[in-house]
Amino acid sequence: MNQPFGAKRLLQLLGIVLLGWAVGHLFQSARPIGRDVGDNPVARSLLLDRQGPSSGATDSTLTLVLFTDYQCPACRLAAPAMEAAVASDGHVRILYRDWPIFGPASERAARLALAADRQGIYPPLHRLLMGERRPLDDRVLAEAVVAAGGDWDRVQADLRRYDAAITAQLGRTLDAARRLGLAGTPSYLVGPLLVEGAMDEAGFRRAFAAARDAIASVPGSTGTR
Repeated sequence: MNQPFGAKRLLQLLGIVLLGWAVGHLFQSARPIGRDVGDNPVARSLLLDRQGPSSGATDSTLTLVLFTDYQCPACRLAAPAMEAAVASDGHVRILYRDWPIFGPASERAARLALAADRQGIYPPLHRLLMGERRPLDDRVLAEAVVAAGGDWDRVQADLRRYDAAITAQLGRTLDAARRLGLAGTPSYLVGPLLVEGAMDEAGFRRAFAAARDAIASVPGSTGTR
């Protein structure tokens, strides 16, 4: 006859699960983070490109290029950790590269965010959309634009006025992602290091430190390596 699944047995199983998580996290923290693509011309070009939206330190010692999609669950999960790590560091510049791979709603949100960059509200709008759990229809997008301090009617006008430029911008990001061999979002070019997949705050801090070590190891190099 089967024994009842009591509290003691439940605690034992919980302990095993927590131990497994701790061991897995330890191994993940110990292994090298990302891969060095500092000699890749696509990576170097991305780190130097200031045409797209950005935020963070203007006197940065490290550049982070973010490939992201507003409907990507992993992107949403990692976004607060990235923001916290960047704020804590104080010397990282984020270059946002919208890569809408989750369908038409993703592309609509990306195009709207790039149009909103003409009003200088891309960073707060990005944070709002990353935290949004409702479907990204125009009502939700309009609410986010207003909450970020923007004008919805102007966004609509800028979507039409800058349609070709926005299309070209998204095309450049898609091309760069393909040439770097990215599997999806989120992906991060942290200085010369390419990291794919979501990270927690500690993971971002490790990536920043590893990137700076890689830069320092090359005489005469800068954060664009």
